[in-house]
Amino acid sequence: MGVTRLKRKDRRNKTTSRLEVQFLKLATNIELGSRSAEKKDSQIAKNNAVLAIAAAGK
Repeated sequence: MGVTRLKRKDRRNKTTSRLEVQFLKLATNIELGSRSAEKKDSQIAKNNAVLAIAAAGK
């Protein structure tokens, strides 16, 4: 049996679903006290602090 190529729609769906899974993995909430807890000097924490200041200054 020969290998069949995916049609364009199916290739796009495969790529989209893979990217969605990747996005959801990155967007998981970090719980306090978990082993993956964010460091206080991480770039994300710095960005959140700057955004909080900018939102308060509006």
